[in-house]
Amino acid sequence: MKIIPSILSFLAFVVAIAIPPLLLQYAGNTSLLVNNFWTIFFFMSGLTLLVLAGMLLAKQKDQEYFTPAFLAGTTIKLLAFLIFIFVFVAKNVTNKHVFLADFIYIYLLNTAFEIYVLLRNLRHEKLR
Repeated sequence: MKIIPSILSFLAFVVAIAIPPLLLQYAGNTSLLVNNFWTIFFFMSGLTLLVLAGMLLAKQKDQEYFTPAFLAGTTIKLLAFLIFIFVFVAKNVTNKHVFLADFIYIYLLNTAFEIYVLLRNLRHEKLR
């Protein structure tokens, strides 16, 4: 899989996972979303997009660069998310349980899609 189709499929995925929160917001169920939910959503999705593109570029440049790029990208992403969580919780008064549920929703889906794209790219050429 090339980089552009992977990025386009990620953007389509981001739109798909944005639909349930949009429906909650328009239905008036804002108690299930933290204030500034879209800030969290776009930060995490944008960072995942950057890490995914970096890993795909490293793999395309040389197969040996993929493993260090994967480890570095995952580490940077986790640290950035932790820093973001600390800053967000310190600056905003939110329900901690709702914040945790929203964060896990975004994080797990983004990570699952990232793993899916990377596994598709790592498959052997003869199996495609």
